[in-house]
Amino acid sequence: MDLNTVAEVISPAEVGQWRPGDAWLGGGTALFAEPRPHLTRLLDLTAAGWPALTETPDGLDIAATCTIAELAASGRDIVEKCCHAFLASFKIWNVATVGGNLCAALPAGPMIAMGAALDGTCLVQGPDGERTIAVKDFVTGEGTTVLRDGELLRSVHLPAQALAGETAYRQGSLYAHGRSGVLLIGRGDAGGGLTLTVTAATRRPFVLVFPQAPSDEQMQVALAERIPDDAYLDDVHGLPAWRRHMTRLYAEQIRRELRP
Repeated sequence: MDLNTVAEVISPAEVGQWRPGDAWLGGGTALFAEPRPHLTRLLDLTAAGWPALTETPDGLDIAATCTIAELAASGRDIVEKCCHAFLASFKIWNVATVGGNLCAALPAGPMIAMGAALDGTCLVQGPDGERTIAVKDFVTGEGTTVLRDGELLRSVHLPAQALAGETAYRQGSLYAHGRSGVLLIGRGDAGGGLTLTVTAATRRPFVLVFPQAPSDEQMQVALAERIPDDAYLDDVHGLPAWRRHMTRLYAEQIRRELRP
C-alpha cells in the first residue's frame, strides 16, 4: 500500500533525527500493510549496516533489521520453526525483519513467541539513551509496545543457556495455511523445571515458569490462574473458547514431551 503522505526518506537514519510524523523503516511489510495518513517521513534503518546475527559466548544478538531468511539460516531448530510460523513466501522472508515483527505487536507474531520463550531481551535506543526490556514485557497488547516516541528497537539478545535448552513447539490455526491462532513453546530447564510461553491465543505473551516439573493438574491450574479469560482473543482467527481449549491441550502435550 502506498503511503502517499510521506514526502521524505532519511537514509541512513539515526535516533536523534526522529520528529512527530516520522516512522522507522525496516523491512516495511507491516508499515506498508495499512493506511498511515499521519506519517510524513520515513527513517531508514536498513542502511545502518547492523550485522544481522552476532554469536558470542553469552548467546546470540539479532539486529532488528535481521530478515526472517537470515534468522532461519542460523541453524537452530526452535528458531527455524518460529520462522516457518509466518507461513509466508520467500519474498516476505527476504524482506520482513525480526524487529518489525516485534514492533508490529500482532498477537500471532512468531518472533514475539521465540524471543519470550528463549528469555530474550530487547535493546531499545531513544533520545534519552538506551534501556533493556525483556521480550515478554515488550509487547503490552494488540499492536502496542513499551516503545516511547522517538525510540527504536536496536536488537534482541537470546542467552546461550536458553538456546541450549530442550524445547517443544505447538502451533495451531483454523486453516491449513492460516495465521496462528495458538502458538506455545515449552523449554526444559537444567534443574528439571519447565518454562511455558503462550502467544497468538492471547493479546500479549504469557510466560509461566515452573521451578520443578509440573503435574497435569498444576499446569492446568496455572494456566487458569495466570491467564485471564478476557486475555484470549476473539476474532476471525478463532473464538476465545477454542483458543483457551487449544492452549490447555498443547500445554499438556508439551509437558509430556519435555517432562514425561
